[in-house]
Amino acid sequence: MGFDQYHEPPDELPKMTRTFARMIASLIEEAEAISWYEQRMAVETDPQARAIMENAQKEEFKHFGMDLEFLLRQKDDWRTELKEILFTTGDIVERGEKGEKARASRRAPGSAGRCRLR
Repeated sequence: MGFDQYHEPPDELPKMTRTFARMIASLIEEAEAISWYEQRMAVETDPQARAIMENAQKEEFKHFGMDLEFLLRQKDDWRTELKEILFTTGDIVERGEKGEKARASRRAPGSAGRCRLR
């Protein structure tokens, strides 16, 4: 059985890579759902319907955060870089550059930053 989330034959991929691909797909789906609710709320005139949509969007956002955290726990390089960007103040692009430098200086020689599922 084939799935769109794989770009290589699934039987040839290690279990941890398949789990990683599923979590990436989940993250994308949650982001899409957040956007769909945002669009629906923008045009909804019924206050009760809008409140229900807002509640549902908050759930999707929580799932998005959980998916992202799972992925960051698998990729030390990603976590290092995003620590310099997320939940900070100042220019976001400058913070991103700082994060890139932090990741580059942290990476061990020969390390590819591969996924490690625990």
